[in-house]
Amino acid sequence: MNVGKILVPLDGSVLAEAALWQAMAIAEGATLSLLRAAEAGPGPESDSPAQQVAALREAQRYLRTVVERLQQNGQSRVGANVWYGPPAAAIVEAARSQKADLIVMATHGRGGLGRLGLGTVAEAVLRGTRVTVLVVRPEAAPVDVASGAGPTGESFRV
Repeated sequence: MNVGKILVPLDGSVLAEAALWQAMAIAEGATLSLLRAAEAGPGPESDSPAQQVAALREAQRYLRTVVERLQQNGQSRVGANVWYGPPAAAIVEAARSQKADLIVMATHGRGGLGRLGLGTVAEAVLRGTRVTVLVVRPEAAPVDVASGAGPTGESFRV
Protein backbone atom coordinates (compact mmCIF):
# COMPACT_ATOMS: atom_id res chain seq x y z
CA MET A 1 0.00 0.00 0.00
CA ASN A 2 1.42 3.35 -1.04
CA VAL A 3 0.54 5.92 1.61
CA GLY A 4 0.99 9.52 0.51
CA LYS A 5 -1.61 11.22 2.69
CA ILE A 6 -2.87 10.19 6.12
CA LEU A 7 -6.00 11.84 7.48
CA VAL A 8 -6.04 12.08 11.28
CA PRO A 9 -9.36 13.26 12.76
CA LEU A 10 -9.06 14.92 16.17
CA ASP A 11 -11.75 16.03 18.61
CA GLY A 12 -9.54 17.81 21.13
CA SER A 13 -9.29 14.89 23.55
CA VAL A 14 -6.18 13.11 24.76
CA LEU A 15 -7.74 9.83 23.62
CA ALA A 16 -8.14 11.08 20.05
CA GLU A 17 -4.55 12.31 19.99
CA ALA A 18 -3.33 8.75 20.57
CA ALA A 19 -3.95 8.28 16.83
CA LEU A 20 -1.36 10.98 16.08
CA TRP A 21 1.52 8.89 17.37
CA GLN A 22 0.39 5.84 15.37
CA ALA A 23 0.07 8.00 12.26
CA MET A 24 3.54 9.47 12.79
CA ALA A 25 4.99 5.98 13.22
CA ILE A 26 3.76 4.96 9.75
CA ALA A 27 4.01 8.35 8.03
CA GLU A 28 7.46 7.85 6.57
CA GLY A 29 7.35 10.25 3.62
CA ALA A 30 3.58 10.76 3.90
CA THR A 31 1.76 13.98 4.67
CA LEU A 32 -0.38 14.12 7.79
CA SER A 33 -3.65 15.96 7.32
CA LEU A 34 -5.24 16.80 10.66
CA LEU A 35 -8.98 17.32 10.72
CA ARG A 36 -11.24 18.83 13.35
CA ALA A 37 -14.99 18.77 12.83
CA ALA A 38 -16.47 21.82 14.53
CA GLU A 39 -20.04 22.16 15.69
CA ALA A 40 -21.73 24.64 17.98
CA GLY A 41 -23.26 23.10 21.09
CA PRO A 42 -26.61 21.34 21.18
CA GLY A 43 -29.84 23.31 21.36
CA PRO A 44 -31.75 25.58 19.01
CA GLU A 45 -29.95 28.78 20.02
CA SER A 46 -26.47 27.28 19.99
CA ASP A 47 -26.27 27.11 16.21
CA SER A 48 -26.30 30.85 15.67
CA PRO A 49 -23.74 32.31 13.24
CA ALA A 50 -21.79 33.79 16.17
CA GLN A 51 -21.56 30.40 17.87
CA GLN A 52 -20.60 28.69 14.62
CA VAL A 53 -17.76 31.19 14.17
CA ALA A 54 -16.67 30.68 17.78
CA ALA A 55 -16.61 26.88 17.29
CA LEU A 56 -14.55 27.26 14.10
CA ARG A 57 -12.05 29.61 15.77
CA GLU A 58 -11.63 27.31 18.76
CA ALA A 59 -10.99 24.37 16.41
CA GLN A 60 -8.44 26.39 14.43
CA ARG A 61 -6.59 27.40 17.63
CA TYR A 62 -6.49 23.79 18.78
CA LEU A 63 -5.14 22.49 15.47
CA ARG A 64 -2.49 25.24 15.35
CA THR A 65 -1.11 24.06 18.68
CA VAL A 66 -1.12 20.41 17.53
CA VAL A 67 0.66 21.29 14.27
CA GLU A 68 3.31 23.26 16.19
CA ARG A 69 3.83 20.33 18.57
CA LEU A 70 4.22 17.88 15.67
CA GLN A 71 6.68 20.18 13.90
CA GLN A 72 8.73 20.42 17.09
CA ASN A 73 8.83 16.61 17.09
CA GLY A 74 10.20 16.53 13.53
CA GLN A 75 7.00 16.07 11.50
CA SER A 76 7.40 18.69 8.77
CA ARG A 77 4.76 17.38 6.34
CA VAL A 78 1.61 18.27 8.23
CA GLY A 79 -1.47 20.30 7.40
CA ALA A 80 -4.70 21.03 9.23
CA ASN A 81 -8.31 21.61 8.25
CA VAL A 82 -11.46 22.51 10.12
CA TRP A 83 -14.81 21.39 8.73
CA TYR A 84 -18.12 22.52 10.15
CA GLY A 85 -20.58 19.71 10.73
CA PRO A 86 -21.03 16.26 12.26
CA PRO A 87 -17.70 14.45 12.80
CA ALA A 88 -18.34 11.24 10.83
CA ALA A 89 -19.66 13.07 7.76
CA ALA A 90 -16.75 15.55 7.91
CA ILE A 91 -14.18 12.74 8.12
CA VAL A 92 -15.66 10.79 5.21
CA GLU A 93 -15.96 13.88 3.01
CA ALA A 94 -12.49 15.18 3.92
CA ALA A 95 -10.94 11.79 3.10
CA ARG A 96 -12.67 11.81 -0.28
CA SER A 97 -11.90 15.40 -1.23
CA GLN A 98 -8.30 15.28 -0.01
CA LYS A 99 -7.71 11.90 -1.66
CA ALA A 100 -6.44 10.41 1.59
CA ASP A 101 -4.80 7.01 1.35
CA LEU A 102 -5.39 6.15 4.99
CA ILE A 103 -7.50 7.38 7.90
CA VAL A 104 -5.94 6.90 11.33
CA MET A 105 -8.39 7.60 14.10
CA ALA A 106 -8.89 6.74 17.73
CA THR A 107 -12.03 5.32 19.19
CA HIS A 108 -13.42 6.23 22.57
CA GLY A 109 -15.21 2.89 22.59
CA ARG A 110 -18.59 4.35 23.48
CA GLY A 111 -21.72 3.03 21.84
CA GLY A 112 -21.76 1.74 18.29
CA LEU A 113 -20.96 -1.89 17.73
CA GLY A 114 -20.60 -3.09 21.30
CA ARG A 115 -19.20 -6.39 20.16
CA LEU A 116 -16.25 -4.60 18.55
CA GLY A 117 -15.96 -1.81 21.09
CA LEU A 118 -16.04 0.90 18.41
CA GLY A 119 -17.49 4.30 19.04
CA THR A 120 -20.32 5.55 16.91
CA VAL A 121 -18.11 7.95 14.90
CA ALA A 122 -15.55 5.24 14.10
CA GLU A 123 -18.34 2.87 13.05
CA ALA A 124 -19.94 5.51 10.81
CA VAL A 125 -16.59 6.28 9.16
CA LEU A 126 -15.92 2.59 8.52
CA ARG A 127 -19.34 2.25 6.90
CA GLY A 128 -19.08 5.51 4.92
CA THR A 129 -15.72 5.33 3.17
CA ARG A 130 -13.68 3.10 0.91
CA VAL A 131 -10.45 4.56 2.31
CA THR A 132 -8.52 2.18 4.55
CA VAL A 133 -9.15 3.00 8.21
CA LEU A 134 -6.80 2.21 11.08
CA VAL A 135 -8.73 2.43 14.33
CA VAL A 136 -6.49 3.01 17.35
CA ARG A 137 -7.67 2.06 20.81
CA PRO A 138 -5.86 4.21 23.38
CA GLU A 139 -4.89 2.42 26.58
CA ALA A 140 -7.30 4.61 28.57
CA ALA A 141 -10.30 3.72 26.39
CA PRO A 142 -12.83 1.32 27.92
CA VAL A 143 -12.77 -2.26 26.71
CA ASP A 144 -15.86 -4.45 26.37
CA VAL A 145 -15.24 -8.18 26.29
CA ALA A 146 -16.92 -9.62 23.22
CA SER A 147 -19.82 -11.87 24.08
CA GLY A 148 -18.83 -15.50 23.99
CA ALA A 149 -15.18 -14.72 24.58
CA GLY A 150 -13.55 -16.91 27.15
CA PRO A 151 -12.09 -15.20 30.22
CA THR A 152 -8.77 -17.02 29.86
CA GLY A 153 -7.99 -16.19 26.24
CA GLU A 154 -7.40 -19.89 25.50
CA SER A 155 -6.35 -20.87 22.01
CA PHE A 156 -6.62 -24.13 20.13
CA ARG A 157 -5.22 -25.83 17.03
CA VAL A 158 -7.19 -27.25 14.17
